[in-house]
Amino acid sequence: MRATKSHSTGLSLEGMHSTVPVPSHHEGWWKHWRAFVGPAVLVSVGYMDPGNWGTDLVAGARFKYGLLWVVGLASLMAIFMQIIAARLGVVTGKDLAQCCRDWYPKWTRWPNWLMSEIAIGACDLAEVLGSAVALNLLFHIPLLWAVIITGLDVLLLLALQSFGMRTIEAIVVLLIATIGICYFVELFVLPQTKPSFLEMGRALVSPHLREAGMLYVAIGIIGATVMPHNLYLHSALVQSRKLQQDVPSMRKAIQFNTIDSTVALAVAFFVNAAILVLAAIVFFGKESVAVARGHVVHFSAESDWIRVAYLTLAPLLGTALASTLFAVALLASGQSSTITGTLAGQVVMEGFMHWRIRPWVRRLITRTLAILPAVFVIGVRGDSSVTDLLTLSQVVLALQLPLAMFPLLQFTSSRNRMGQWENGKILLIAGWASAILITVMDIFGLPDSFKAAWHVIMGG
Repeated sequence: MRATKSHSTGLSLEGMHSTVPVPSHHEGWWKHWRAFVGPAVLVSVGYMDPGNWGTDLVAGARFKYGLLWVVGLASLMAIFMQIIAARLGVVTGKDLAQCCRDWYPKWTRWPNWLMSEIAIGACDLAEVLGSAVALNLLFHIPLLWAVIITGLDVLLLLALQSFGMRTIEAIVVLLIATIGICYFVELFVLPQTKPSFLEMGRALVSPHLREAGMLYVAIGIIGATVMPHNLYLHSALVQSRKLQQDVPSMRKAIQFNTIDSTVALAVAFFVNAAILVLAAIVFFGKESVAVARGHVVHFSAESDWIRVAYLTLAPLLGTALASTLFAVALLASGQSSTITGTLAGQVVMEGFMHWRIRPWVRRLITRTLAILPAVFVIGVRGDSSVTDLLTLSQVVLALQLPLAMFPLLQFTSSRNRMGQWENGKILLIAGWASAILITVMDIFGLPDSFKAAWHVIMGG
């Protein structure tokens, strides 16, 4: 399917643009909440995708609750960045990709678009691996074939998009609820898990990096926090609402998108915290676990923690349900992330280049580009390469992140671009501080990540 130039409107996600009605600013709180809730929910799945699971699991297993404050800090920074992205879309009527196209020199379009596409491909790689590992664990499908099967979710997204934005939001809410319920059962229903709320509270309010290896894992958690494609996506998704341009309506739109972002990413924080807490309860202080048929699973810094968790949760918690719930949550995580990844791909292609192709073709291209490296590396090196591939995807994201964060902050801090809705002092300070800290952490962690990436590429 040949890409074509967009219509003169230049709208991203045109079939969904202004399709959700918004009440008059005179209407009550509840009507506004129902109208505006949704975009941040779609965005929030990027903060609990399979790429985040590995860092949360290793943090809990190695340091118990010691890095819970990092998960909290990362979530707080994510809230600020997504509030700012939503504000850009509401006020300018453009998404971040369109703003970069219109307000930066023409020569920047191609490199910006290509880097964004590579970052989306890297995210999709993590989602492919998460879904494939879940299929492998639940149904014992060989991992290589499970990776290939994930390509069939093209049909899922095609079916969903034909039903409109509200249906997509509802499906993603269902998948997030599945993850949340699975972890609620693991932590609060199964009798062997009894989290210490007092100990967790102390860990949240007393940050430290005293133990060896803590800093590296903390960098991993923060570095995987703000996904560059989420900033492009959120600024486009808010325009699925039929926004009115008068001052009171704009104020309501900004207010309720801020609430939407805060609530949705708070839920993402609780999911990530639950992953860390579960790992802390069942793995911390242990070096190995005996599983079925006398096999022993040893824990180390190089462990594939997603697979280790599945294999060992059942014997550690005394019920096969524990491992099944973990794998179901992982599958829900991969599938919800894959939906938003495709929408983000449409946004950057249409925003930077004004090209439009059918959603299923777009999905097929993105998923194929993610599947090929996964099939190649797993085919050559086997199932043990999953963690390395996830690390490689995080390297690519770290390189792309400043190219999304700094333009976003530049545009939203400009009175010329935003008028009276420019970032206030709190957003200005919090936004720039978050962007600088995340970028510094990413750069600080790049040498080790590049070593791991070289290991993936060369197989050494």
